Amino acid sequence: MKNKENKPTTFKLWEVIVITLVSSLIMSLSTGYVVSRNKTVKSLGNSKALNEFISSYKNIVDNYYDEIDETALVDAAINGMLKYLGDPYTTYLNESNTNILNDSLSGTYEGIGVTVSLNENSEIVIREVFEDTPAYRAGLQKDDIITKINDNDLTGKSSTDAVTIIKEAKNSPIKIEVKRNEEIKTFNVEKSSLYIPAIYKEIYNQNDKKIGYLQVSKFSDTIYEQFNKNLKSLEESKIDSLIIDLRNNTGGYLSEATSIAELFIEKNKIIYSLENKMNKEDTKDSTEEHRNYKIYVLINNGSASASEVLAAALKYSYGATLIGSKSYGKGKVQRTSTLNDGTMYKYTSAKWLTPKGDCIDEIGLNPDIPIEISESYIDNPSFENDNQLQTAIYELAK
Repeated sequence: MKNKENKPTTFKLWEVIVITLVSSLIMSLSTGYVVSRNKTVKSLGNSKALNEFISSYKNIVDNYYDEIDETALVDAAINGMLKYLGDPYTTYLNESNTNILNDSLSGTYEGIGVTVSLNENSEIVIREVFEDTPAYRAGLQKDDIITKINDNDLTGKSSTDAVTIIKEAKNSPIKIEVKRNEEIKTFNVEKSSLYIPAIYKEIYNQNDKKIGYLQVSKFSDTIYEQFNKNLKSLEESKIDSLIIDLRNNTGGYLSEATSIAELFIEKNKIIYSLENKMNKEDTKDSTEEHRNYKIYVLINNGSASASEVLAAALKYSYGATLIGSKSYGKGKVQRTSTLNDGTMYKYTSAKWLTPKGDCIDEIGLNPDIPIEISESYIDNPSFENDNQLQTAIYELAK
């Protein structure tokens, strides 16, 4: 693979045509380490406090002067309990935010496999066609201008309008008309269940060294499969070393970060430990698979939760070098529980420790090579201006 030195290093999907929209805000505030979606609660029939709560609930429902939505009343009670704990990671999510969270972490969507945005002429242009997707197989290409979807004229429409039309289409295949080099072409494209892309891959060639690069945008349900596939592709190209970019990755599923760590770390070495009010339990690598080439991990203040677990595991149990700025510092683990009305609550169940035994909550991971991102990169994000990535490449190319 050739060195694309003009490729921006911040992973951006212009707008993925998906059946569900992903909210980065919800990701940032409402995810972390989802150790278990539901937990069986022991019987509380003899709890004096719970009986008092039930009595109060029944009294309000029976005697309040106005009509009461009992579901909303219980939801409010649960929300009140969570607020009482005073933990920023313990929270109640309404049905809409629950759906957004679940969809964003599912790692898959029903779509065709392209990203789109408006060009300077307000036309809807395909920015990327992902390999091995219905769009790729049908023959759609980057820079095709989408003019119609199922005979819906897109003149004056936004890219969101195009997303909505595809998302709500009942028929499959979908008829997509595009303009390519002033020629109108029509394609019939099937909708399919696809990965939400969360990996960007590259190879940088310097000083006769091949340096692999994998940027991970979130730890969704499918990120291990995506990571493993792209890692093996890089290794087939005979890379000498690897850069894993976890900058601005706010986290996701702990199990996915664990599986990725196991690709590199030797068997029986600690990946992380969980400590709650009862005990401390180590999670160790249980696989025979491991690597031995140099790894640099890029982190910054936006690297949180599962990102920090992976970075710490690679640092202490593999010998990777952390480079960039201090990570966010989320050292707590959450469980989730979904209620019958489709809402969810999330609560902190433990704190996690690095293989060294440290808790980084509100502290963060310190990089081995501290380097703040340059002002030029902030003003103009590009490969050339990314001094953190450039430093990692330089160090690995020595």
